[in-house]
Amino acid sequence: MATNYATVTWDQLHRDARLLATDLMPRGPFKGLVAVTRGGLIPAAIVARELDCRLIETISVVTYDEEEKGKPVVIKAPDVAGDGEGFIVVDDLVDSGVTARIVRERLPKAVFACLYAKPAGKPLTDLFVAEVPQDTWILFPWDTAPLFVPPLARKSETPTG
Repeated sequence: MATNYATVTWDQLHRDARLLATDLMPRGPFKGLVAVTRGGLIPAAIVARELDCRLIETISVVTYDEEEKGKPVVIKAPDVAGDGEGFIVVDDLVDSGVTARIVRERLPKAVFACLYAKPAGKPLTDLFVAEVPQDTWILFPWDTAPLFVPPLARKSETPTG
């Protein structure tokens, strides 16, 4: 289980997605992108905009359910992408590599790009922006909400509207 946390802000996510697009440009042109849902949706939209790419497909992989933990299941395939030739796969993070392996099997000719990579999943990517320690849990902007924090001098007070 993760022992450290790293928070990614919307600004940082946007900046990192643009860096990813910059690194992908020399590998193009591309026919389209495949976003790994759900985490890859927002980074894929930013990368698609920066590369002026209009075709965005998705692949949805569920790696657990209440009955069979650990068995990955593709619940939505990226049919338009074929074997991935001419496509970029975009995800927010490659962690253990379970999802990435499934995506690679479906799209062996695609360029696999993600914002962040942990050591266990890093060999499955072609391109990433930053490496994150394996014991770090990333809190993405869609996983968090801004909350009122009282000034230090009033720390014991509760927020009022």
